[in-house]
Amino acid sequence: MKLASFSVGGRATYGIVEGDDIVDLGSTLADRFPDLKSFIADGRHAKPGGAEGSCSRYHVSEVELYPVIPNPSKIFCVGHNYESHRQETGRDKTDHPSIFTRFADSQTGHGWPLVLPTVSTMFDFEGELAVVIGRGGRGISEADALSHVAGYACYNDASVRDWQWHTKQFIPGKNFPDTGAFGPWLVTTDDVPDPTVLTVTTRLNGAVVQSQPTADMIFSIPTIIAYVSSFTPLSPGDVIATGTPGGVGAKRQPPLWLTEGDVVEVDIPGVGLLINQVRSEAGRHGMLHN
Repeated sequence: MKLASFSVGGRATYGIVEGDDIVDLGSTLADRFPDLKSFIADGRHAKPGGAEGSCSRYHVSEVELYPVIPNPSKIFCVGHNYESHRQETGRDKTDHPSIFTRFADSQTGHGWPLVLPTVSTMFDFEGELAVVIGRGGRGISEADALSHVAGYACYNDASVRDWQWHTKQFIPGKNFPDTGAFGPWLVTTDDVPDPTVLTVTTRLNGAVVQSQPTADMIFSIPTIIAYVSSFTPLSPGDVIATGTPGGVGAKRQPPLWLTEGDVVEVDIPGVGLLINQVRSEAGRHGMLHN
């Protein structure tokens, strides 16, 4: 099942994607489940059928897609989680995953601009697989970790490198508005029972710049969930961006920075195709396409 957050007629809602249509679950369930996060928290993502027949239905072209979870309590990102990326950055091997955070208001949705900040000249792409937590917990074991996952989505953890490199702390370069693209939808675990068989591919203006199977992650998704939940409780709707493969623009010779008008695609067959166009901060408003 595919689940999306979106707006239609200025009303924020969520629903099930069926082909080129979206069934607006929020049109009938909003009193009980006001957003996709609460719908997931109730376990409804694992209970297909029920309310769809009485819900409004729209063509995808009629709606504006939001970040899959617009209001996560926590967003965790994993650094250097593919050997190809670790090597190109010159980072030492570690026994534990490198974790940093994003804020919810740094996210943007499929079809919306990926915003180049006015204070930066080093804007970079990072295609990733995102995990959305379905069942919360603390101290989750690796053996049980995948049972806590609601599903998967595409993520572009775009980096403002000059701000990321001000110090050894990544947070400033990862939290400019509209730099974390998340979408177009969530694919539930019944359709992706094994996240290790996926491939993350990033294209810039149609040319492949990153491509690697998720099986090549240094730290697996169960390992990441177990590690993160050891130091903080995970809640339904929390997001984990699991790291980017090698090929980032910063480590190319010469560097390949994103510029106004560039189109970035994060393509994970079986999960989705996330597309965003780069716009300068001054011209960031307005959706581009569905």
